[in-house]
Amino acid sequence: MSASLYKHPKHHVAVDCIIFGYEDDDLKLLLSQRRFQPALGEWSLMGGWVQDDETVEKAAERVLYQITGLKDIYLEQVHVFSNPDRDPGGRVISVVFYAMIRIDKHDKDLVKEHGAVWWTFSEKPDLIFDHELMVKYAHEKLKLRASYSLIGEKLLPERFTILQLRTLYEAIFQRQFDPGNFRKKILSLKVIEKLDDKNTTDSKKGAFYYRFKKYPEEFIQERIVKQ
Repeated sequence: MSASLYKHPKHHVAVDCIIFGYEDDDLKLLLSQRRFQPALGEWSLMGGWVQDDETVEKAAERVLYQITGLKDIYLEQVHVFSNPDRDPGGRVISVVFYAMIRIDKHDKDLVKEHGAVWWTFSEKPDLIFDHELMVKYAHEKLKLRASYSLIGEKLLPERFTILQLRTLYEAIFQRQFDPGNFRKKILSLKVIEKLDDKNTTDSKKGAFYYRFKKYPEEFIQERIVKQ
């Protein structure tokens, strides 16, 4: 390695995590109020610095564990944000990931300790710096993934109805789906199986519960939602 390499500028590398959850029929984001300058008190994504002995993936996993208490969270890289003036505090390159978690499974005390709050996606506050753009990129990637892979397993209980699955997809895509067409499409993929018991909370007749079959991800080739 050439000694001249060390004469080049050095930059800070951070990870920012767009943490999606699902609750009360709404897609939600976990955000926190910034505790230091610049932008003290403004709303921000959850993030941290990449340490000397970490990959960016390990840094994101560490940040998520510190905030939620959860391991083995679904995590996918979204984009690298490297505009030289993106952070008024200094030259920071941010690698952005999105994660999907079960809100009912995370450590609420840890979340509170970090000053984090779940916001309904459609009502989220204004975010600092380029975090709005980060969320936009992550949401598009989430929708793309949901269009070819059933992602409800990351956000729904182990047992769910077709209505609950459709409501999740409507929250993700921020639009309505025809109930009959959605049901037909989902069942045609043969990746969920009907259970013997029903959910009777919404009607006397009730609706059968389903659960995901244990297929490898590459099994599902057909797009669920045509955009």
